[in-house]
Amino acid sequence: MIRLAKETELFEILSLTKACTTHMIDQGIFQWNDTYPSKEAFVNDLNRRELFVLKSNHKLIGCMVLTTIMDKEYIPINWITKNNDNSLYLHRLAIHPKKQGRGYAQKMMDFAEKYAISNNYTSIRLDTFSKNYRNQKFYEIRGYKRLGSVYFPKQSKFPFYCYEWLCKK
Repeated sequence: MIRLAKETELFEILSLTKACTTHMIDQGIFQWNDTYPSKEAFVNDLNRRELFVLKSNHKLIGCMVLTTIMDKEYIPINWITKNNDNSLYLHRLAIHPKKQGRGYAQKMMDFAEKYAISNNYTSIRLDTFSKNYRNQKFYEIRGYKRLGSVYFPKQSKFPFYCYEWLCKK
């Protein structure tokens, strides 16, 4: 079941993202670290009611953020849709490493896409790490178009690729 996160789940969300960080680093993917994703970011997401969780058998196994706020790093990207006010931004999608490869990320993306369409957004925009080839393939298979690169120096010296998916009714 995917639903809005509760404040009482913050510790579980942080534990989940820490496990994902460790798992990626073990694979040589330096996408997340000790400073990202941060507790403060998740508290803000909770307060704005933009943090969603996936639970299975009463256990939190996934999370993601769906927001209308565009990061300043995204400004230079030549987006397909020109109206920046009507796009949904997806951040911090995570599935617990022990649950990966079972279709849960697909379920999260299905939810995000249906949410965007039902709320009349024009597109979904996101970024993924240039060294995370699995994520790139995941989004590209779903029809997301790579549009350019941005940098998050506190995370990595390598770029993050920006993607956009157009909502179709």
